[in-house]
Amino acid sequence: MNLKGLSTRVLLVCAAIAVVTGILGGIEGWLTVAVLASAPFLYGFMLGVHTLPGIVAQELFRLPGVALLTHILAGLVGSAIAPMYIPQFLGTAVLFGAVQEGIAALFRYRAWSWWRYLISALIIGALVAVVVWFAADLSALPPWARIAYLALSLLGPVAWTLVGMGIGRALERAGAAPRRRTAPRV
Repeated sequence: MNLKGLSTRVLLVCAAIAVVTGILGGIEGWLTVAVLASAPFLYGFMLGVHTLPGIVAQELFRLPGVALLTHILAGLVGSAIAPMYIPQFLGTAVLFGAVQEGIAALFRYRAWSWWRYLISALIIGALVAVVVWFAADLSALPPWARIAYLALSLLGPVAWTLVGMGIGRALERAGAAPRRRTAPRV
């Protein structure tokens, strides 16, 4: 990740985004055991909160590297809040950030419309669905819970992505982003 092209302002705003979203991720970490014990089909939806750092940063700046940077910083913040999940938070940060950066790179950092974000959200949702299915042995659940789990695992990242886009646009209206020379939303 090349940080040379990012201004101090961009780095500081990414750090601020990471603190807020990392706190949410830490809270999600503390809720994990209770949710897995009582309603495991909701867990995939909860994990969607980890899409926020990169989406907010990309929506605000539309620059290469901001999603991965913000995810890693948020993973560190979440790790400080729920240290028992340090490997999971950092792994999730790298995975989700890489997916979001990869999709943006496929479109050469020029497509910033909702559909582009939706692609990364659905890929993340599919990854979450598969990984958690095996890690938590969700095959032991009744059929309705398995169906709900799969649907919510796909919808969680999509819902949190839409929230992140809204936050990014609100921050842009508030003046947190520098004037752009990048392409507009398509």
